[in-house]
Amino acid sequence: MTSGPGISVEPAREPAARRGDMAWRLRSAVLVVAALAGLSYAWALAADPLEPYYAAAVRSMSMSWRDFAYGAFDPAGTITVDKLPGAFWVQALAVRAFGLHTWAIVLPQAVEGVLTVLVLFRAVQRLAGPAAGLIAAAIVAVSPATVALNRGNISDSLMILLLVLAADAVSSAITRGSQWRLVLAAVWVGLAFQAKMIEAWLVLPALGLAYLVGAPGPAGRRLRQLAVAGLVAGIVSLSWMTAVSVLPAAHRPYIDGSSNNSAYQQVFVYNGFGRFGDHTPLQLLAGQSLGLRTVLHTQPAAPARLLHGDLGRDTGWLLPAALAVLIWGLLSRRGRPRGDPVRCCFILWGGWLVILGVTFTVATTINAYYTAALTPAVAALLGTGVVTAWSAGRSRAGRRIVLAVLIAGTAGYAAWLVGSAPGHPPGWLFPLVIAVGLAALGIVLASLAVRSDGWLAAALAAALAAGMVAPAVASSQLVLRHQGAFDTPFEPAAQAQAIDAVFVRTPAQVALTIPHLRAVQFGAPYLLATESAALASVFIYASGQEALPIGGFTGTIPSPTLRQLQADVQAGRFHLVLAGEVTSPRMRWIATHCRPIGPPAAQLHRFFCLPAGTG
Repeated sequence: MTSGPGISVEPAREPAARRGDMAWRLRSAVLVVAALAGLSYAWALAADPLEPYYAAAVRSMSMSWRDFAYGAFDPAGTITVDKLPGAFWVQALAVRAFGLHTWAIVLPQAVEGVLTVLVLFRAVQRLAGPAAGLIAAAIVAVSPATVALNRGNISDSLMILLLVLAADAVSSAITRGSQWRLVLAAVWVGLAFQAKMIEAWLVLPALGLAYLVGAPGPAGRRLRQLAVAGLVAGIVSLSWMTAVSVLPAAHRPYIDGSSNNSAYQQVFVYNGFGRFGDHTPLQLLAGQSLGLRTVLHTQPAAPARLLHGDLGRDTGWLLPAALAVLIWGLLSRRGRPRGDPVRCCFILWGGWLVILGVTFTVATTINAYYTAALTPAVAALLGTGVVTAWSAGRSRAGRRIVLAVLIAGTAGYAAWLVGSAPGHPPGWLFPLVIAVGLAALGIVLASLAVRSDGWLAAALAAALAAGMVAPAVASSQLVLRHQGAFDTPFEPAAQAQAIDAVFVRTPAQVALTIPHLRAVQFGAPYLLATESAALASVFIYASGQEALPIGGFTGTIPSPTLRQLQADVQAGRFHLVLAGEVTSPRMRWIATHCRPIGPPAAQLHRFFCLPAGTG
């Protein structure tokens, strides 16, 4: 069949059919990757360990719309959680919908993790093609930091999803010069700020630079578009803080993390610039002698902080390779037109990786799960690098030599991480990493002699396998051991036991004491009072009753004041007080005016307080 002289319609149908078949296979592959990711995040969901402080806040927020709106930590709404409540709103809604269950609190993070895989595929595909997106989705799905994070109740899961959505919107805006898509990206960043505060803003320079370099139109127009988007990001980010700040302090909970009841101080000092050089909340909490020092241990700031120890085993596996690919990728795109989408992809995700990587390196203390925010950028860079090497390196031996060096370095580094792990990884993993690395190296060297598309494809596939085998096994170990966000692959047995004691055994033991505490409540509206919200959390989550948090999360916040505490005791709002070191004025007053109950147990002092005027 023809439609004109020498023009056949039939041959054109076959390429279209093949393209449709390839698109179907690609979508199927992405869905398989997302399904496997979801399985690893949700495996034994009800057995995942919860961070008790956040879990208690979520239970309180699910019990009262007032507590929900303010992000209150305790049922009585005396103080807020020490973070912005964005991610906890999602968890509290899940609890209201499904009831108070571990799986109901963890489920939102598992869903957010799966969505991150899917959105990352789309974001990378927009600029670097579907193959790059598929590789990026697979890498982020098997990252140990990502798997551990999405098996818990930590707010970083939502922040990462929202930032990847922002990157997706910017990637779309770059190809179209679209103002509204840039504004959409700003909205996503603002919502990510509600989940994890200033950390969400750290990716703004990378998003803005990629758009400024690659979007169509004159420079002045691009700058105006970025200014509008920046204004939107600021408005959305600061909306809740501003709304709460204009309300009278007497009509809302005290803002934890601040010395002056200020949401702005909580965000920009306590959770912001105060994390560089000052005592962090974790250090202050560890100083309360509540038995948390081993759990809250973190590696000190150092140039190679992310490449060894717990942090290295969580996210370091492919970090050096991603940095090398970033440098190579930018150099390889020299001379391309300004709007080259692949270069924009390198700029966007490379800026994300460098800015967050430097921040995590110099911050005073970080939790290992923070590093999960690096994995979308690592995955995107490697996916883009593989596709770029395929499209531009088929006939150049130099690039295959670079690939061989990269494989050798990545496999050797992974073998070192496995061999230096103190937690006894599987004995077969070290030789497996070496064997896969050597096999990949052999394929790449063979491709130097036989320069064909097939050999180059095999070399790139072997390189990916060599890089992903160790982190994939590490992730599977986290899943099979029912470990969560505070765990790291192949951690020492003592560290795993300490984490299990704080996040699993202690809450279970506290739950058993609730009937005894109610027996000595004697009609008081509060179950008890505790020094620090961290200590109160296990009682709030187990009982749903008020455990007055004296001093907020760290035990050092001026809420309640000494006068308020005295009024609470005189009014008989509680009778039992648990305290760590009795050194602060409030705790000394308690020790002076309340009766000690037996010797300190589990590093805690116990006091029994009667209302004024009673015997």
